[in-house]
Parts: sequence; structure tokens; C-alpha cells
Amino acid sequence: MRKSFAVIFVFFLVSAASIAQDGLGPIQVDGGKVSGEYVEDVHVFKGIPYAAPPIGAFRWQPPQPVQSWDGIMNANTFGNECPQPGYPEGSLYARPKLPQGEDCLNLNIWTEILSTTAKRPVMVWIHGGGFTRGSGATPTYNGTQLAKKGVVLVTINYRLGVYGFFAHPELSAESEQKSSGNYGLHDMIAALKWVKKNISQFGGNPNNVTIFGESAGSLAVSNLIGTPLARDLFHKAIGQSGAALSPMPELSEEVNGIKSAEQVGLDFMAATGATNLDELRALSSEKLLDIFINDEKGKEFRSRANIDGWMYKESVMQAYNRGRHNDVPALVGFNQDEMTAFVPESRIPKTVEDYVTYMVNLHRGDYKEFSQLYPVNEVADIKDAFIRSRTEAGFGLSMDTWARKTVEGNSPAFLYYFTRTPPIPNNEYYGAFHAAEITYAFNNTRLRPQNYNEVDEKLADTISDYWVNFARLGDPNGPGLPHWPVYDSVKEAYMELGDNPVWKTELRKEQMDFWERRADW
Repeated sequence: MRKSFAVIFVFFLVSAASIAQDGLGPIQVDGGKVSGEYVEDVHVFKGIPYAAPPIGAFRWQPPQPVQSWDGIMNANTFGNECPQPGYPEGSLYARPKLPQGEDCLNLNIWTEILSTTAKRPVMVWIHGGGFTRGSGATPTYNGTQLAKKGVVLVTINYRLGVYGFFAHPELSAESEQKSSGNYGLHDMIAALKWVKKNISQFGGNPNNVTIFGESAGSLAVSNLIGTPLARDLFHKAIGQSGAALSPMPELSEEVNGIKSAEQVGLDFMAATGATNLDELRALSSEKLLDIFINDEKGKEFRSRANIDGWMYKESVMQAYNRGRHNDVPALVGFNQDEMTAFVPESRIPKTVEDYVTYMVNLHRGDYKEFSQLYPVNEVADIKDAFIRSRTEAGFGLSMDTWARKTVEGNSPAFLYYFTRTPPIPNNEYYGAFHAAEITYAFNNTRLRPQNYNEVDEKLADTISDYWVNFARLGDPNGPGLPHWPVYDSVKEAYMELGDNPVWKTELRKEQMDFWERRADW
């Protein structure tokens, strides 16, 4: 009896030591210890701070080191979203309002294994929303299914709108680097530094990090590729419908008709009635957001990166052209009908005559060539030509160019074209709309209220496999998947991600060539 008790006691001690070694208890991270929850065989940690709250004197400052806490933080609840306006009523992206506050620099983690020896690939998701909306807590970004496929999934929050991109001469003067703006990008870099230092505690490999995002999140991915401040913080990049390749504003000078970032900030300050930075910092978060949303001058504020001499000494495109970008493998692409989400059906011209008038005014001397590439012979042709032309000018060219610029460096690129129409209301109009692919990339069709069917579920399984394989090895291909050729400047291969994924060549080549000849980069 005593022998049996001794064996059981020893087994208990060994098991306890194993649990401690594997990290199944509270996890030590920068700032203190955190505990999460175990859901669907996945460990989930929500709302972990990666920097100090950017409030008070820290408003419009680069993120500061995270503040320590006592005891064990219960990381079972998402942290604040960064202050933001809601989407307009009727928007495809409208969702219930979640708690907001300037204390919003937090991240969330999904992982199957809590072990420092697991060294699983890490995927860090940067949400979209025009740099003015969104958060890492959006249900579509639930990382459970990707974690089950063998990665550690991280979603982050970063400062938005005037909180994340406000530049001003007084801010530049108080900065050691004489720069201002770009705070949202500094947040992303701080989060990546946190991942590099802490993610091994969650089973992740800090030397195998993939950043990925959609829309503004994809713009952010390309922004991070273009800044030396993010060097060695990530090793692969996935961009979904957005690339920051156009000319960027300068910090203090207007160049080529682009207003300087500081002048944009001065205009915003004037809208608030504040006369100096101290008064502006004293305004409540609610007051700033109200001006940003409702004041005519406030609404002119644009959330975008600027060439500040610190984050950027040159534009992202210039960094690519001069070989000074962060040279990593890239998987990039866009959706067939991106612009349906931005153009209400009521704004589509109703007659061929109205369509021709609109396009002649828009393209003038180029209209003849344009009309051959996007022919409209009857009313039934209008919607497709209108949406495709806007989609390919606004998204297609930049993603195709991103793939080409990656290959011109020393890294492989993989280009995709998403064509599946999800089962949402009025999907006959929306088609493969902007952000439609996200649910598939996260393999979360089962979480959505729409009637996704077996075709959708199979496609989601395939796309998420591609994304995970790319994060693992820099190549989306794997057993049981349709082959996805690497992009090159000769065949220009791409994968069409539709009802039946298949690879093709020269994606809308004549149309892309037309837009490239007219590009401002």
C-alpha cells in the first residue's frame, strides 16, 4: 500500500514538473504572468498588453514599454478596441460596438501547444478598416482553426485615425528623431518586438514569423516591408487586397500636390479649437473622435504613413526600387469584385449612354483603349465593366506589382485571384467582394451565420492550408493541394481561388498593362 502511494506521489511530482515545463500554468511575459482559457482544444489568451497605455503625455508618442502588473492577469476577455467610428448603417462591415478606449495596445493569441520547445510558425494578423476602424477581436479573425493547423496565431490592435497618424510641428519638435505621425506603425513594430521576445512561451518560433493582413492591414504589411525599423522582426508576408506603393506625403513639405503630414495635423488642430499641443492632449478621447467623425475639417484628416526621416526616409516603392526593402517571401492577391463593397448598386450607371459619359469624363484621351479592355455593348455589361475596372485599377495593379517587386529582389512570390461568391444577402451584386476571402483564410465558414456550403468549406480548408504552409516554409504548396506555381515575370503565374482552385498565367494582363502605364509610381 505504501509502495503504491509512493509510486502515485512520484508520478504526481513528475507530472507537475512536466506541466510547469510545458507552460500549462500561468505564462510569464513582459509585465507579468497571464492565464488564458482552453477552448476547442486550443489555448486562447486575450487582451495581453504589449505596450503602455498611450494616454496623457504618451498620446502621440511612440509606444512605451509595457507596465508591470501584480499577480496573474486573467486573459480571458478581449481588451479595448482603439477609438474609432462605427461603420455606416447598411455597410457590409457593420458590427456590434465593442468596448473602446485609448488604452488599447493589446494582442490575442491562439495556440495548440504551450511549450518552449514546440517552435511552431507564428502568424501575426494586422486588421483592416482604412486605418480608422477595426480590431484584433473581430470574430472573423478567431484563430482556433489556424492554430489547429499548426501555427501560433496572433491578432493585434494598433492606434487608428488621428490617434495613430497625427503629425504636427510641435510633435516633431519634441521628438528626438524630429518626426511625428506613424504611431500606428510604431505600435505594430512594438507588437512584433513583443512577439519576438515572448512568443516561444506559447509554442511559437520567434525566428519564423509571418505578418499578414487585409485592406489597410495589407497596406500595413507592405508598409512594414518598406521600413528599416521592422527589419528582422518578420520573415514572410501575406498581403490581401492592399499595397502601399503610391507616393507618400512628406512630413513637413508639400510635394507634387500632396499636402504635408504636418499641415494635415495643423488643419485638424484648428478644427478642435486647440491652440497648442498641451490643449490638444487635454481634450477627451470622445471629443477628438467626435471632431474626427463630424467636423467638416476634421473629416478631411487622412490616416496614412508619412516620410518622416525615421520610420521612412523614402517611400515603400522607392525602397523596393533601390533594394532597401525587407526582402522576404510574399503571398499576395486580390478579389474579383473588390469595389462592390464601396460602390452602392444605386451608383452604377443605368444606361449605356450614362456609362459612356461617366467613363469618357474619367479617362478622356484614354477612353478608346479603356473601352476595348472593358467593353459595354448593352446594359447587362455595365456592372461588370464598372466594378472590374475600378477593382483592377485600385487593387489588382498594386498586388500584381507587389508580386513583381518581390521577385525582382531575392525572394519568391505567390499571386492569387479570389473569385468565389460567398452566400451573403444580395450576393448577385456583391460577388467576390472586398474582404470576402478573410473567412476562408481563417477557415471560419462554420462560424458565420450565412449558409456556407460544402464548396465553401472545402475552399476554406484549401486556402487556410495554403496560408499555413506558406507561414511554415515560405511555399503554399503541400500534400493534397492543387499546385501553386511561383510567380515570375515571364509566365506571371497565379492561383485562381474559386469554386475549383486552379493555376493560370497572365492575370488580366492587358488590363494590368493599361493601368500600369497610368500609375503614379
